[in-house]
Amino acid sequence: MLSKLLTLRTALAPAIWGTTYLVTTTMLPENTPLLAGAARALPAGVLLLLLTRKLPQGSWWWKSLILGALNIGVFFPLLFIAAYRLPGGVAATLGAIQPLIVATLAVRLVGERVRPSSLLAGVVGVGGVALLVLQAGARLDTIGVAAAFGGSASMALGIVLGKRWASTVGPLSLTAWQLIWGGLLILPVMAVVEGVPTRLTGQNLAAFAYLSIIGGAVAYTVWFAGSRRLPAVTTSFLGLLSPLVAALLGWVLLGQDFTLGQIVGAILVLAALVTVVLLGAPSGSVGANAPAVRASGGGTPVTPTRGVEKHPPTVRLSALLQEQSIWPAQRHKGLHGDEPESELHSDPRSRAVELPRDVG
Repeated sequence: MLSKLLTLRTALAPAIWGTTYLVTTTMLPENTPLLAGAARALPAGVLLLLLTRKLPQGSWWWKSLILGALNIGVFFPLLFIAAYRLPGGVAATLGAIQPLIVATLAVRLVGERVRPSSLLAGVVGVGGVALLVLQAGARLDTIGVAAAFGGSASMALGIVLGKRWASTVGPLSLTAWQLIWGGLLILPVMAVVEGVPTRLTGQNLAAFAYLSIIGGAVAYTVWFAGSRRLPAVTTSFLGLLSPLVAALLGWVLLGQDFTLGQIVGAILVLAALVTVVLLGAPSGSVGANAPAVRASGGGTPVTPTRGVEKHPPTVRLSALLQEQSIWPAQRHKGLHGDEPESELHSDPRSRAVELPRDVG
C-alpha cells in the first residue's frame, strides 16, 4: 500500500511538468529557452537551500554536479528548445522513449531486473507516442525532435545514476543542489547565446514564478524523494503522464488537434504506464521497495534483507525533520532521542553501510 501511495505522490511531478509546454508557448518571451531554464532552476534551488541550510559533503559535491547537469543543466535547455519548436503535445510525447533508455541503463548500472512486460510496455508507449505525433497534423521540426530525444536521454541517465548513488541526504537538500548546479551551468551559455532580456512583462514574470516554484522546487522535490525509493524503470514510466497532460491541455485550451488516432495513442501510453506501475519491479531487484544501501566509498548496492528492522512512522518522521534542519533541538540526539549521535556510529563498521530509514 505504501509503495502505491508513494507512486501516486511521485506521479504528481510529471503531471505538473506537463503544464510546462502550455506556459512556455503562451506566457514566456519568444526564443529564450535558456532564460526559461535558468529562471526555472536557480531561484527554486536558492529557496530550497535557504530552507535546508545544508551543503554537500565529500563526494556529493561532484555527484550533485553531475546529477544537476543531467537532470537540470542539459535537460532544461533541451526541454525548452523542444517546447518552442514543437506543438506542446508533440514535444512532450517524444520523451516517452525515456523508459526504454532507463531500462537499458538500470540493468547495467544498478542491477535492476527488468520484466519482459516492462520492455513490451515501453514499446507500446513508443507506439502510442507515434500515434500522437503522426496524427497531430503539425510540422515536425528536426531540431525540436532532436532536443526532445536528447533531453529524455539526459534525464534517463540522471534517474539511474541517482539510484546508483543512493543518497542519505534529504530530498529537499538533494533537489536544491541539483537545481543550483543546473542553473549555474545554464547561465554562461544563456549570456553568450541569448543575452540578458531588456524587457519582461508581468505575464512573463508570473510564468517564471510558476515554473520555478511549482514546476521546479515543488515538482522536483517530490520527484527526487520518490525516485530514491521506487525502481528506476517505474519512475521513468511515470514520466509518461507529462505528455498526456500536455496533449490534453493543448487540446482543451489551445485548440490543438486531438484526433481519434491520438486518442488511441494516449490510451496506449496510459496502458503502458498502468502495466508497469501495477506489476512493479521483479522480486529481488534492487530498489523494488527501498533505495539500495551502498557502502560509503561506492561499490555494489546491497539489497536490504528481511531481517532489517523497520522503524515506526514516528521515528521516520523524526529522522526526516532532523535531516532538513527543521527540528534543531533534536539534532544532537540519536534516532530515538535517547542516545548521542556519536555513540550510534561509534563502530567504524556502522559508518560503512547505512540502513535506509524506511524499507516498507
